[in-house]
Amino acid sequence: MERKVKVVQYGTGKMSVYTMRYVYEKGAEIVGAIDVNPEVIGKDISQIMGGEDKGVKITSVENAEEMLKQVKPDIVIVTTMSLLNDIKDALLLCAKLGINAISTCEEAFFPFNSNPTLTKEIDDLAKQNGCTIVGSGYQDIYWGELISAIAGSTHTIKKIKGSSSYNVEDYGIALAKAHGAGLSLEDFDKEIASVDRISDEERQKLINNGEYLPSYMWNVNGWLCSKLGLTVTSQTQKCVPQTYKEDIDSQTLGMTVKAGDATGMSAVVTTTTKEGIIIESECIGKVYSKEDYDKNEWTIQGEPETTIVVARPATVELTCATIVNRIPDVINGEAGYLSSDKLEELKYRTKPLNEYVKM
Repeated sequence: MERKVKVVQYGTGKMSVYTMRYVYEKGAEIVGAIDVNPEVIGKDISQIMGGEDKGVKITSVENAEEMLKQVKPDIVIVTTMSLLNDIKDALLLCAKLGINAISTCEEAFFPFNSNPTLTKEIDDLAKQNGCTIVGSGYQDIYWGELISAIAGSTHTIKKIKGSSSYNVEDYGIALAKAHGAGLSLEDFDKEIASVDRISDEERQKLINNGEYLPSYMWNVNGWLCSKLGLTVTSQTQKCVPQTYKEDIDSQTLGMTVKAGDATGMSAVVTTTTKEGIIIESECIGKVYSKEDYDKNEWTIQGEPETTIVVARPATVELTCATIVNRIPDVINGEAGYLSSDKLEELKYRTKPLNEYVKM
């Protein structure tokens, strides 16, 4: 592509500060932005990302379709919510208009195993209008490609065991609430943990109806099985509250989480496969105390056994850099809803993004 890649930013919260800057620094341009917050609508995006005026005003969701038709972007970056149902309007709009989209939505990473009906609706519309929809972000590398690469250097695998922690303060109020942060233990049990005390049949019914609430690792395990060619025979998840001995102030929640209340949760997803390999992955999302820090640890048990640990990853920046580096892959991808395991391996972009676009 000879011209710059044109990008629209959908959601101008914390993540967009990085995605928009990275877009410019990778030789592309922001041609529009969308948000629901009346306090930012009409403002120039420079008031979100910093720097000099960019001449790009933030548009309300109500006027998003009209704006998208006018600016004709190559791709939309969606950085809003964590569940597919919460971003369906954005993705369906992009699919309807034939505009490529990439999202940080964690369920969007591999929604085929948690919300197949909505995923098919988006997939059908995207194929009909010739665009590509992808979920990506931190998990693309640190819970996905990194693990599959190590698996490729292993002779036999019995079990893949992973754990990753992150501070919900970094991702906004929607994510913090989804993790039960700020709830009493009684309310956590009612609103979060009880969801998974159901039979396999009940869970599948919820999944088919688009009503299931997957933890992040639910979709990650599905991605890993797809990448490694494994056949899933069963998958379960269990959510456990995290607590702290002292009160913790949360700026994101706008409250003080009392000692003994839920600061967040640990979600453990266990997947068994026809091939005999078990995947057990855990994500720990909570309001951090002064002792906590991000950590990503995975072990592949087999011959040989290998453990990798990434301590204190800059999770937000890594998420946003992954999204921007993925842009050419999405534009070049086949029409439809694709998981990133069907794209090329993620690469560092040394040249402007348009030089990687095959059109």
